[in-house]
Amino acid sequence: MGEGPLVLFLHGYPEFWWAWRHQLTAVADAGFRAAALDLRGSGASDKPPTGYDGWTAAADVSGVIRSLGVESAVVIGHGLGGFVAWSLPYLSPGVTRALASVGMPHPCVFRRQVARHLTRLASGSVFARGKWPWVPEREMTTDPTAVPRLLRHWSAPASSWPSAEEGERYAAALTIPFAAHAAADYHRWLVLSQVRREGWSYTRRMTGRVDLPVLQIRGDQDATVSGSAQGASVAYVGGESTTVVVTDAGHFPHEEAPARLNRHLLGWLDGLTSP
Repeated sequence: MGEGPLVLFLHGYPEFWWAWRHQLTAVADAGFRAAALDLRGSGASDKPPTGYDGWTAAADVSGVIRSLGVESAVVIGHGLGGFVAWSLPYLSPGVTRALASVGMPHPCVFRRQVARHLTRLASGSVFARGKWPWVPEREMTTDPTAVPRLLRHWSAPASSWPSAEEGERYAAALTIPFAAHAAADYHRWLVLSQVRREGWSYTRRMTGRVDLPVLQIRGDQDATVSGSAQGASVAYVGGESTTVVVTDAGHFPHEEAPARLNRHLLGWLDGLTSP
């Protein structure tokens, strides 16, 4: 681990900290302190019965940053981890030096996307199962092909990722007792909070601008995050805003095209520490 600023990585669904293995070594070799955690309910983290909401996830990550002996960190998140990374400056001010989100627009933009699809569902239209990157928890734990199939579905069509080993690792991680249920609880909160007071309160907290450097990364073939969603998120950035599109990558550019993503990421990190 380097001696520079702390860079903390937050994984998405259905992954765990190992998803960032390519970035951890690259960032540490560049002189930064690099760390990745398992979000509450995932991998080796505790799996309490509650706390799978935006407020608690932000508090969890804030506590981890302080526990590592620093006041603030550069926070980089993918998918659900990106949702938490965006939330931190609003809910735990002062712990984030800069943030990068991979495959996740600003929470207000994302929540509008969810609301539109819930409206389509309520009106009788088909809520396409393949439109969102999650499937029922029972299937994820009983069908060993479910996780690899999901990962392949959300990667670029021509991608060779995931390998058999990678698919097996992520499938095994979701068979840890209560892990699949916890992952599903995060997504249940994202949906149910649309009509709950806590969700409205959360959205009101997210409406200001993030006065920090922000990097947004998406794969050009990511069906969950459009270029328009990435663009709409810029309106919520008060600091320096950088957007990157990784070609020939889907929802997981940090794994599908790690070398190319790392070049963008390291260039951005270097800019944060340059005079």
